[in-house]
Amino acid sequence: MTADPPPREGAGQGSGDPRPAGPRPSAPDLEPDPVDLWVIRTDQPAPVVHRLRQLLDRTELHRAGAGHDPERTERFTVVHGVVRLLAAERLGVAPVDLAWRRGPHGKPEPVPDGSAAGARLRLSWSASGALAVLALAEGRRVGADVEEIRDERVAARVAGRYFPDTDVRFVAAARSPGARAERFTRLWCRREAVVKAYGGRLAQGLGLPLAGPAPLWLPDAGPLDPGPCWVRDVPVPGPFRAAVAVEGDRPFLVHRRRWTAAGLPAIR
Repeated sequence: MTADPPPREGAGQGSGDPRPAGPRPSAPDLEPDPVDLWVIRTDQPAPVVHRLRQLLDRTELHRAGAGHDPERTERFTVVHGVVRLLAAERLGVAPVDLAWRRGPHGKPEPVPDGSAAGARLRLSWSASGALAVLALAEGRRVGADVEEIRDERVAARVAGRYFPDTDVRFVAAARSPGARAERFTRLWCRREAVVKAYGGRLAQGLGLPLAGPAPLWLPDAGPLDPGPCWVRDVPVPGPFRAAVAVEGDRPFLVHRRRWTAAGLPAIR
């Protein structure tokens, strides 16, 4: 989870919030767009980590080696190596040839290679502990987030300080500390997913009202974007919660996939 940002003006007071989320108003039926969500275990065996490390570029290798925690280094290597493999497969290029560009707030996107696939591919990934997710979409900005369920005391403190009133009440209404932590984590994943879809800053998404049954339709994304977006929760294994957000009025369906090292190409 991201460290505590500055308090949002009006947080906990219900002032200045975007229009509430909810079911989409009646409109002509729209065919859902597919979104692939890859679920990746980051605690891979050493030989797999070694093979994935050989796919990283200089910047990724520098970031992987910048810390002093071997476990975090290995997990970083797995996430970025697998992202390269899966994105390169969609683009029809070699993983080592994939180059990244970053938006104003750091969201990575593949550098266009002149192909139709390269012009349309949108992606987002997230990692928490031993689990990571990668969302791949065509022609629509997408955001994905995964989080390990947080401690209830952290959940209550952060929700009360930063979330809009509707979300604070939703978290507080849970009947047990564990249920409050689960509700908070679910809303946090939705929040991060929306922010990542638009490549914005976390502070811009703190005031979004995101409580309610999924799939959730936002008439507008508040300070992130004036247009609508959809948000879905996605089941993932273990003590984790995940969500995907996609810009636009058209709904989307998530095709969940599990990555394993069985398909990892041989690398010397």
